Amino acid sequence: MKQFFIHTILLLSAAAAYGHPSPDTEPDAPRVWTMEECMEYAAIHSPAVTQARWDLATAGASEAEAFAEFFPSLSAQVGGQFSWGRNIDPETNTYNNVTTFNNGYGIYASVNLFDGGQTFNRYKLARAEKERSLNNVQMQRDDRAISTMLAYVDAVYYAGAVKIAEDKLDQSRGVLTLTLRQEELGIKGHPDVAQAEATVAGDEYSLVQQRNLLTQSMLTLRSTMNFPSGETLLLDTIPSTMKKGIGAGTDDAETIFSIALLTNSAAKDAGMMVKSEQYRYRTAKSALYPTISLNAGISTSYYKTITGGYTAPAFGEQFRNNRGEYLSATLSIPLFSNLNRLSNVKRAKYALERSRSVKDERLRKLHDDITLAVADRDGYAMEIVALRAKAEADHEAYRLNSRKYEEGLMSLIDCQLSANTYFSSKLELLKKQMLYILKNKLVDYYKGNLSWMSR
Repeated sequence: MKQFFIHTILLLSAAAAYGHPSPDTEPDAPRVWTMEECMEYAAIHSPAVTQARWDLATAGASEAEAFAEFFPSLSAQVGGQFSWGRNIDPETNTYNNVTTFNNGYGIYASVNLFDGGQTFNRYKLARAEKERSLNNVQMQRDDRAISTMLAYVDAVYYAGAVKIAEDKLDQSRGVLTLTLRQEELGIKGHPDVAQAEATVAGDEYSLVQQRNLLTQSMLTLRSTMNFPSGETLLLDTIPSTMKKGIGAGTDDAETIFSIALLTNSAAKDAGMMVKSEQYRYRTAKSALYPTISLNAGISTSYYKTITGGYTAPAFGEQFRNNRGEYLSATLSIPLFSNLNRLSNVKRAKYALERSRSVKDERLRKLHDDITLAVADRDGYAMEIVALRAKAEADHEAYRLNSRKYEEGLMSLIDCQLSANTYFSSKLELLKKQMLYILKNKLVDYYKGNLSWMSR
């Protein structure tokens, strides 16, 4: 009996040990999303990217259709006909009044020998449109990732602004507590207490405002990422750029622009657009040339008189004897079509010239964007260095002034002014850091660095 109780206690202890985690066991920590992970997620799950992929599939089908035009067209035909009443006897070519049955078979083929290059240019146009659709998928991924980057930077900024507002509110509440204590001791008067309470109320309002802005920025980020509403989204508040350090770059805008001409999806789309319009123009001009086609066919028939007592030859005999073949070549020369062909050529030419103008405009804008991004990145890097020194100086002044206020050597207004200056410097420094991260990532994008979209 004693051994039974001992075994029971050991089994219960083992069950408790394996069935319930110990207090030291921590549950799985929720995932923290970096900027690059958010950008990649948005690029993969974007509805615009999905739609672009379907456009690519459509372009592929159009390319296959254009390629098939190089092959001959082939068709087969089978027909049957019952005739009764007055009709023509196919053997004697005289009228009779009997019921007959006719059955015909035929195979026909046709191939274009020359069409002015229309088939070739339509195929090249279909290939160009497919390449452009493939590039459009990447362009949609880029656009969605950049939009997510903007939303991510806003969310991280407001998260930092909330932390600064909380620190400012804690400081104001500490000053209020100290002022109330000094009022009890007769060191401060009621106006000082009222001023401290007003400062606390203002900081509470500022904190509520920053939290609302953080909520809105998180909703914008979720929408941009197409992130499920029921899942938790925690952000890395210290982006990788800040971890590596902030500083001005050594690359110039012209070098980056030369790289972007070869790698940037928007720049490649501009070139592909001109290429497609060139093939449309060539196709329109090809319609002005004559066309030559080769046609061939083979046919046979079967005839049977149902009434009248006439016995027709057997089906196999008629199938062989009634067989006929033909081979023909056709030359078609366009002479006049109500100026339709000439109008198509003019419209295609105008579209080509317009696409060249659009390409120049896009490349110029791309060059300006790259120049601005590089200048902003380097400018923000220098501002951050100065702001860090200012924030450190403001913090030291705030610390010394707080000590003077505690000793009764400074007024409340001057103490709060020093605190406001310090926390404003922290907020401005955070803003410049976020802007630097944004511009630095844009410069990397223009340089063709797509490591954040590996899939």
